[in-house]
Amino acid sequence: MSQSRQIDERTFKFAVQIVKFVRELPTTTDGIILGRQVLRSGTSIGANVEEAYGTPTKRDFANKMATALKEARETHYWLRVIRDAGIIPAERINPLIQEALEIKLILHKTVNTSRK
Repeated sequence: MSQSRQIDERTFKFAVQIVKFVRELPTTTDGIILGRQVLRSGTSIGANVEEAYGTPTKRDFANKMATALKEARETHYWLRVIRDAGIIPAERINPLIQEALEIKLILHKTVNTSRK
């Protein structure tokens, strides 16, 4: 698998991790609302990356990757809110936060490169 295509597998695995993580959230009002937010944005990253690889032009590719980057930023945000609000212990959520950060960095580089 080429290095440039590894992001689609990585974001797919991240989406699966997010789905499993959301199942662990408490069924309190904040747990449900924040869970929906992170579930939507966290699973959308990989979907947009997958769509990007099917686009006909470099511009469409860059736009889809930019959308994936926006979703990665949002996911990173919601995960930090969940951690800092004390809803889930830091030791459980920190690996997801780190992965979201790394995905953000990869997507940022991909978007910048594809727009040159």
